Amino acid sequence: MRIGQAASATGVSAKMIRYYESIGLLPPMGRTEAGYRVYGPLDLHSLRFIRRARDLGFSIETITELLALWRDRSRHSADVKRLAEAQIAMLQAKIEALQSMVGTLSHLAHGCHGDGRPDCPILEDLAAGS
Repeated sequence: MRIGQAASATGVSAKMIRYYESIGLLPPMGRTEAGYRVYGPLDLHSLRFIRRARDLGFSIETITELLALWRDRSRHSADVKRLAEAQIAMLQAKIEALQSMVGTLSHLAHGCHGDGRPDCPILEDLAAGS
């Protein structure tokens, strides 16, 4: 299967597939005599794995670790759980930061008259850098 077909089958763009190969997340692909990359079932499975891990917000570095654990049949599930729990903690921190931003913006928007006057607490806050 060529890269366009692999992209369609996995939901990973051809550009990202090339990128994953260039950074070593995927091994170098076999090529036809014409130089086209050739993808097999295991490559597609790896691409789906990577896509799902990206959908869950894992970094490339962590996905590298997860792929190594996935391929290692003698792995310890505790190692996988540790990575998942670290991801959960990072996502929780992001959620808290986003909730704080929503609160701040809601407060500022509530204080803005939203009429023809030039004064605006939103712009004042942004200008103050607080």
